[in-house]
Amino acid sequence: MFQVFAATPEDMGPGEIGVHAARAEAMGFDGLQVPDALHDGLLLAAMALAASRRLIVGTGVLVAFPRSPMTVAVASWDLQQMSGGRFELGLGTQIRQNIEQRYSARWDSPVPQLREYVQSLKAIFHSFQTGEKLDFRGEHYSFTRLQPFFNPGPIDHPEIPILCGAVGPDMTRMVGRIADGMITHPTNTPPEYIREVCLPRLQAGFSQAGRDGEDFRLVLGPLTATGRDEETVAAEWEKQRNLLGFLYSTPAYWPSLELFGWQDKGQQLLELTRSGDWQAMRDIVTDEMLDKFVPRGTYDVIADVYRQRFAGLTRRITFPMPEDPADDTLAAAAIAQLKQ
Repeated sequence: MFQVFAATPEDMGPGEIGVHAARAEAMGFDGLQVPDALHDGLLLAAMALAASRRLIVGTGVLVAFPRSPMTVAVASWDLQQMSGGRFELGLGTQIRQNIEQRYSARWDSPVPQLREYVQSLKAIFHSFQTGEKLDFRGEHYSFTRLQPFFNPGPIDHPEIPILCGAVGPDMTRMVGRIADGMITHPTNTPPEYIREVCLPRLQAGFSQAGRDGEDFRLVLGPLTATGRDEETVAAEWEKQRNLLGFLYSTPAYWPSLELFGWQDKGQQLLELTRSGDWQAMRDIVTDEMLDKFVPRGTYDVIADVYRQRFAGLTRRITFPMPEDPADDTLAAAAIAQLKQ
């Protein structure tokens, strides 16, 4: 039923990613998402691809604006060639404060800027493959020079899927118009939100582009509480409470709160960040909220929980890797059920 991708902890670095990828492949995952947060996403993707033989490996998501599309295109081309066509490029904008203050990069208009980013990547890939003159001219990006010396040349699998992270309505519609897929933010994975908000926006983008969307990859990456027994599941449940408290302190992620009438929760969390009271944030996230946002169940039932939530909404989901490799066999059985 589902194509199942393994999630990767954001603090996992180059020293661990190879073993992580090999474990994911052995457990039966179809693919692996690597983050771009504490460590470089393209480096992690390269090491994961080198450590596996059949896994699709994608960045989920690479922070786009601090990087030139040309440098990303070159790295993506190399990753696609070395892996025999198993690389997917996931891109995202991050938030303005991080782009300007963490990366010291330029933040313009994120929707048209990311649109041109994707379009310029496709133009560059086309020139790499065909040798035709590179001539992309936009408001935010312009690429008009690619001497033969700097052109890496054609590869066997030149169609590199480009997926984008999206939250807001304009970004989601834009992604539906021009991208190969969309990676949802964990806060936007309740089935009600996907059905009532996300899919109509994507459909509007498909319609604008004159595409049917059948080959579009919608990736749902819910925060999940699972494990070998109820005690483990309860501990994971509390971890997700802490994480949701942090995530919902960012106003950009409030639309899914608003859908359920919990706008005040976001404002309370934001005020706690301003006062520096990080410990109190978890108390704002109620069990009712967790029920909406976090699938919960032991390994023997979690596949059914996923089906009840996501069947008919998507064909691709992410699933957490066990922290303890001793649980890999139990998790592998759940993955096999998800794929049936």
